Amino acid sequence: MRITLRIWRQLHGDSKGQFVTHVLENVTPNMSFLEMLDLLNLELAARGADTIAFDHDCREGICGSCSLYINGRAHGPLRGVASCQLHMRSFRDGDEIVIEPWRAKAFPIIKDLVVDRSSLDRIIQAGGYVSVKTGGAPDGNAIPVPKPLAEQAFDAAACIGCGACVAACKNASASLFVAAKVSHLALLPQGGPERVARVQRIVAQMDAEGFGACSNTYACEVECPKEISVAYIARMNYEFLRSKVATT
Repeated sequence: MRITLRIWRQLHGDSKGQFVTHVLENVTPNMSFLEMLDLLNLELAARGADTIAFDHDCREGICGSCSLYINGRAHGPLRGVASCQLHMRSFRDGDEIVIEPWRAKAFPIIKDLVVDRSSLDRIIQAGGYVSVKTGGAPDGNAIPVPKPLAEQAFDAAACIGCGACVAACKNASASLFVAAKVSHLALLPQGGPERVARVQRIVAQMDAEGFGACSNTYACEVECPKEISVAYIARMNYEFLRSKVATT
């Protein structure tokens, strides 16, 4: 396959960026998207040129590092997959592919396709945890959890914090990410003691980081690699209003 790539290059957050065109001749359909970028970087390195910076770690759709905007969509053309799970068979010989970083005030560019997503970490630090006694692992059946609640909590916990919801939203809202983290713990009895304080702290931190407001376009759900439902945003709003009532 012959692929033309238009890739955003930017030395650092304060410099001016631009699209740079590269052509790859020996791309195979079974390459992953990141392997294709590896191939390009090998060619650039062989010529002594500056390689393209992009985030990656597990390459199994688990860590959420591979945050790329591909042809105008977060993580590319397929639903329910991260960029690292996308393969070149999703494209055709001769295609032009445009690759950009996440575009959001809360995700400043570090270099090329790499953005600083530590704002999501600070949201979790603000309240995305439970206080438990240390020691041996408790018995799995020590705290009964109804199956429907366990399944809902598990679905929310599937969030990998990639930031695709932010990138897809016209307001750069982190509501789906925050809703998944709030709902995950609110649905489980272990999250009960900090339920009121948690949602207030997390929402306040989300606002402080500069994320926009949710406008219910559902773009976040469409682009989420774990297909987390926007119904969790409704639950987050419920938890937030409930916490305000509880503290008045």
